[in-house]
Amino acid sequence: MSEIASVSLQAPLDTFSGELGRSFEEYGFAVVRDHGIDQQLINRAEELAQEFFALPEEVKRQYHRPGQGGARGLTPFGVETAKGASIRDLKEFYHVGRDLPEGHRYTKFMPPNIWPDELPDFRPVMQDLFLAFEWTGKRILSAIALYLGEAEDFFEDSVRDGNSVMRLLHYPPATEVAEEGAIRAAAHEDINTITLLLGAEEAGLQLLSRQGEWLPVAPPPGALAVNIGDMLQRLTAGKLRSTTHRVVNPVGEAAARSRYSMPFFLHFRPDFLIEPIYEGGEEPITAQDYLMERLREIKLA
Repeated sequence: MSEIASVSLQAPLDTFSGELGRSFEEYGFAVVRDHGIDQQLINRAEELAQEFFALPEEVKRQYHRPGQGGARGLTPFGVETAKGASIRDLKEFYHVGRDLPEGHRYTKFMPPNIWPDELPDFRPVMQDLFLAFEWTGKRILSAIALYLGEAEDFFEDSVRDGNSVMRLLHYPPATEVAEEGAIRAAAHEDINTITLLLGAEEAGLQLLSRQGEWLPVAPPPGALAVNIGDMLQRLTAGKLRSTTHRVVNPVGEAAARSRYSMPFFLHFRPDFLIEPIYEGGEEPITAQDYLMERLREIKLA
């Protein structure tokens, strides 16, 4: 395979699972078109995200909860640091998670969502988008299951009530004052199972190939960039790659503009035991224990 696969999610799963899986095995990334998430919903969510990040800093800070590991609400500009990096990333973001009913067994792992009073449409729109992302992510996992030689529903139980998170992400203009050497998102791997990213069509996202080259990831407008996270790499004993990637600072006119994107980090349920399905993998660990281990590494816990 010479380039990242681009598949249509409207096609029968067995017609593209091979191409998708080979792309994940070689690059850790694929492009997914015709994903089924309503474009009007996406547009409205993008508008609301931009409205939130345009609020005065003191207003936004009301929705920051130190000590929660960034699980819900605002993580202010310059807080997150990539694993192994010393310079903080040039971004701020807002996390929306799963709404659980009172008394649910996972409430100790998933704090309640935080909704900004200033934007009454924020809650219903983001809740709808979260569910749409999740449906799409599960369909992609079904295709991955077929590639691995498993049944379509192989991942169904492992992600039921999973600790998934939708991130509304704002990279301010690169012309603003920044620490020397900082970039929008330093080289890192994702912690979770798979990531679905809206907004990657704007230049800046790059993956690190097996040959040590940085390759651009530039889906067509409206398509998703999808990548494998560390949890799925661990489950498959490295067969599917959680690839190092980064977001570099733009040049020229693009440097004067903010960049917005919306990644959805699809997670296993907290008590799912990540036990390699192939020989040669690492020791089993629960998804929650692995998550906390990694959050400490990136200074969010």
